[in-house]
Amino acid sequence: MTFRILAALLVSVLTLRGAYDPLRVAEAKIESKTFDMKDTTRDRVIPVRIYLPATSKPAPVILFSHGLGGSRDNNPYLGNHWAARGYVVVFIQHTGSDEAVWKNAPLVGRMGELKKAASLENLVARGKDIPAVIDTLTAWNADRAHPLYGRMDLSHLGMSGHSFGAVTTQVVSGQTYPLGGASFLEPRIKASVMMSPSPPAAGDPAKAFSSIKVPCLLMTGTGDTSPIGNTSAEDRLKVFPALSNAPAWQVVFDKGVHMTFGERDLLGAAPKDPRYHRAILALTTAFWDAELKNDKDAKAWLNGEGAKSVLIPADKWEKNGKATL
Repeated sequence: MTFRILAALLVSVLTLRGAYDPLRVAEAKIESKTFDMKDTTRDRVIPVRIYLPATSKPAPVILFSHGLGGSRDNNPYLGNHWAARGYVVVFIQHTGSDEAVWKNAPLVGRMGELKKAASLENLVARGKDIPAVIDTLTAWNADRAHPLYGRMDLSHLGMSGHSFGAVTTQVVSGQTYPLGGASFLEPRIKASVMMSPSPPAAGDPAKAFSSIKVPCLLMTGTGDTSPIGNTSAEDRLKVFPALSNAPAWQVVFDKGVHMTFGERDLLGAAPKDPRYHRAILALTTAFWDAELKNDKDAKAWLNGEGAKSVLIPADKWEKNGKATL
């Protein structure tokens, strides 16, 4: 019997004894509500879907930014699980790079429309959406007349996203750009998860990412390529080693592809292997618990054999020197 199998059995035994388990959820109903936020400074509407935990006590908050052509309705498996673990989860829809880009376009023209939407202008718009969303949540949290009054602990705020949403997460987490060191850093963000991260289009990744200081979890796959932007699976691996000033963890799923992190692609096909979602939920939940709830058991799980127990031997799991501090 291999060491990996023994470790997985040990984790299972400890789980039965009540040890930390990021996949365990209570039997409680999760609420899902939609709202349209308004950023009056830009005359821009920002649709959101918010998943609420069963508790009415203030809960840590996780923001999620969709990929190119997505919407606030993407990835409910994440929203439901994170909410069941005690988080308020806010899925943000970015006008200009959302599903409206392709839904009304002829099938043969959809790829062209998506490529046009993957622009610097839309990245800047996304970077400005995040503080606008946080400002609105802060106002709603203090408004006795609002249904979200008192539900959020915004001092413990996480940011996440997939693909273009991962780039959005990188930007607001502190990534800088060559032109004058431009930055969209949002200091209220305390931890970040990037699914299918991307290196900068120009310049040195080490310089671009050295300014990120919040804890980061990166997730990608050996087949994580994208036809838009020509980002290869190898390109995505350039981000992790460049996070020299941030505690960082990374998983590289064997045979994982770009849509492994979603529930549907643009043609409606579902991911083929459910093991990925199980691992994604376990690793992200442990990360959020460790960084947003200061759960020492979650940190031990993340840095020990717990994380490896939800992976297969061909997956690659790594952490940098700051991750164990």
